[in-house]
Amino acid sequence: MTRRNGYALLAAMVALIVTLSAAIYIGFASDEGSATGKSAPAQEGAARGPAAPASTGIWVGAWSASPVGAEPGTEVAGLAGNSVRNVVHTSVGGKSARITLSNLYGQSALTITHASIAVSAGTGTAAAVADTMRRLTFGGNPTVVIPPGQQVLSDAVRLAIAADSDVLVTTYSPTPSGPVTFHPHARQTSYVAQGDLTEDTTGVAYTGRVEAWRYLTALDVLSNESDGTVVVFGDSLTDGITSTENANRRWTDALSRRLRTAIAAGENVPRYSVVNQGISGNQILASGSGRPADNQAGIGRFNRDVLSRTNVKVVVIDLGVNDILRNPNLADPDRILDGLRTLVRQAHARGLKVIGATLMPFQGHRGYTDAREGVRQQINAEIRAGRVFDAVADFDKAVRDPYNPRKFRPDYDSGDHLHPSDKGYERMAEAFNLQDLKGAAPAEL
Repeated sequence: MTRRNGYALLAAMVALIVTLSAAIYIGFASDEGSATGKSAPAQEGAARGPAAPASTGIWVGAWSASPVGAEPGTEVAGLAGNSVRNVVHTSVGGKSARITLSNLYGQSALTITHASIAVSAGTGTAAAVADTMRRLTFGGNPTVVIPPGQQVLSDAVRLAIAADSDVLVTTYSPTPSGPVTFHPHARQTSYVAQGDLTEDTTGVAYTGRVEAWRYLTALDVLSNESDGTVVVFGDSLTDGITSTENANRRWTDALSRRLRTAIAAGENVPRYSVVNQGISGNQILASGSGRPADNQAGIGRFNRDVLSRTNVKVVVIDLGVNDILRNPNLADPDRILDGLRTLVRQAHARGLKVIGATLMPFQGHRGYTDAREGVRQQINAEIRAGRVFDAVADFDKAVRDPYNPRKFRPDYDSGDHLHPSDKGYERMAEAFNLQDLKGAAPAEL
């Protein structure tokens, strides 16, 4: 063989090796099993869900809740030795899922040795549809350690989840790790069982009940139904504190259903999911006590609870009433408006459109005074004039009594003269203009 022929043969062999290596790399790269970019190992058995494959669809938020504070009574041991089964309700469906767990208020590391996700067997039960039980992993491992003040995103698992359905997310921690990061006033019953019953489908041992979400702050789905996420940022009026428990009657739930109905009817509206980042008692400007602060102010939590959510397209802001009612002095409307405009600027910097709500009436509530009503009216005048948000949802006009605009219409009032009834929440969703969801943030000059 001549030297020239030898070089030609060597070049051909190198080319073949490069081609085979590229094919192998592409094969591995197409596996999107892990939310962190690492493919989870193959899992065996019905209870262990396979990693999510490369597929069409995009990741959107199906449900979320803001971490609010440290759960009282869990300071020393947390919930060590217990299985915590959170029940959450989806805005849209998908074919794969992943979750976010938070140890924001923990003072020690939270060790989760076992976590699962499943479709609920029905309303008001801890039981799961047996063949939907999936074991969750984190970077390919069933165990994850979440440092104090941190959160973690799970790997994705294949699981068919329908819109407007309940999902069970269960975690087990064997070691003390208090206090527990939680979201109270969930208006949804979740469950607790002693021992590691993470993949139990019967729900029989889940005798502990709580109206709070623990550790869990988000459920994302890989969806063909949605092109993005609408994040609703607010206080108890968004949290739905007076809505019927376990019935998903918050105004954001009604908005989600209305949007899906419009899409199914062929209306020209965006295909978005809706997630709720409301915290009861939340203010724009003031936080609670502690480090990190309980019930952190809106301007402090906006990045965490809005800008960091999955595939956000539009932000809806309904905040300000608590800044009026909870201020021991007469609130300054200019400071409240400046706070709202700060949120809008942060959203615009990310290219997000912002829809803002007018502040609803509260005459008859124990905190009402004519002076505070004057502050509310000044803020609403600026909002309606278009000097705060990109678009306006006029909730005040939608729910007020036409014979006395300072108070709720009686059938929209829950009875405390501050929060809506189920019918009032429904009316808020009806008053929301779905066409306002179109478009992006205006160009800044």
